[in-house]
Amino acid sequence: MIYPITVYGDPVLRKVTTEIDQRFEGLEKLAEDMFETMHNAEGVGLAAPQIGLALRIFVVDLSALGEDEPLLKDFRRAFINPQIIEKVGEKVLMEEGCLSIPGLREDVLRYDTIRMKFTDVNWQEHEEIFTGFPARVIQHEYDHLEGVMFVDYCSPLKKRIIKGKLSDITKGQVSTSYRIKVPRS
Repeated sequence: MIYPITVYGDPVLRKVTTEIDQRFEGLEKLAEDMFETMHNAEGVGLAAPQIGLALRIFVVDLSALGEDEPLLKDFRRAFINPQIIEKVGEKVLMEEGCLSIPGLREDVLRYDTIRMKFTDVNWQEHEEIFTGFPARVIQHEYDHLEGVMFVDYCSPLKKRIIKGKLSDITKGQVSTSYRIKVPRS
């Protein structure tokens, strides 16, 4: 099932999400629906708040980048109840975008390496180190679970400059190739 993408201005995008326990029914289906929704919107990551759910789950699929980066060809994961336990290395500046903030891209400074604990859809626990682009995407999606969006990292001046664009997105005055869910007034 392809969900509409919840856009900037919806309160669910600012909530700290709730952990999922093993009694949660339909976890595998939810993860697959999230992958399908993300692929439909041509994204590489999607967090539950972006489909209107305040749950601690996000998905990342970097396999389409595998032609240029062979290590990414099998990088397709669902992260349940993730916890970043360490951020190390250099901070790297790179342009980011977000399916919930269509048409807007800004430079964001993020750590190059993270260590994370998470559970997969089969309730297997993992602790892994991620570096480079996977670490960036994971941090971006993890932020969604904490109610943080990439524009929060912008300088006060940049926030004033993009304020009008964000306001337009909140009103649904934006063009996308995917369905969106606009906040209620």
